[in-house]
Amino acid sequence: MFKIVKREEMAEGTVILNEIEAPLIAKKAKPGQFVILKANEDGERIPLTMADTDPDKGTITIIYMVVGKSTALFKTLKVGEVFQDVIGPLGKPTHLEKVGKVVCVGGGTGVAVLHPITRALKQVGNDVTCIIGARTKDLLILEEEMKAASHDLRVCTDDGTYGHHGFVTDVLKEAMEDGDVNLVVGIGPVPMMRAVANLTRPFEVKTLVSLNPIMIDGTGMCGGCRVTVGGETKFACVDGPEFDGHLVNFDELMLRLQAYCEEEKACYEDFCTLQAAT
Repeated sequence: MFKIVKREEMAEGTVILNEIEAPLIAKKAKPGQFVILKANEDGERIPLTMADTDPDKGTITIIYMVVGKSTALFKTLKVGEVFQDVIGPLGKPTHLEKVGKVVCVGGGTGVAVLHPITRALKQVGNDVTCIIGARTKDLLILEEEMKAASHDLRVCTDDGTYGHHGFVTDVLKEAMEDGDVNLVVGIGPVPMMRAVANLTRPFEVKTLVSLNPIMIDGTGMCGGCRVTVGGETKFACVDGPEFDGHLVNFDELMLRLQAYCEEEKACYEDFCTLQAAT
């Protein structure tokens, strides 16, 4: 059992932060790695990349958006209650080295995934510019944390309610045209990551993305999280979750993510109906 010691509702209650007691994971976890959580015996296994770890306190922090039954079930858990299972750290950690000027781009809850990576890239001596975005100001998360994790933070909103009026790729294009960018890290919705990779490709700048395919066991045995990278089949759980964005088949990834949309929608609606009746 893994107890929740802190809970915060963000982005108008659609995004939830949980700090969870998991001392062994907190001790070993590195930026870019993830955990698989299950709320209870009947719950679904959900992979989430850690937004932060505190080895001294023995806690990890996960941030998720409520989009279906399982995340809605997660949202019902309060401080003092527990996740039945938290398994990790899983996946390969981010490769960290001093390369020069780095631009980190995050959208939506991808900002949570980007946070420890950005901080670590800065700590190893890189000049880090961070670009984060959301549809509107109220959905923006971790602004102060990302400001502390980078040298230069730039904020975007699709509707112009805060920061740059437009997409993160608008600001990224300006940074690329300024020159001397040695690495780009883009994490967020799949269309955003694809747009980031397409933008950086002509500049021939290495671009890392963190993929979020359907995942079951997290050990490479089920094959559910397979993605095509450079024409080869990879498993996001053991070969990733980070890959060269210029080599990822994003069209295939988006099709696989849509495979169970109708079933997921029906399951979520049934759960909400049941919750409303109790």
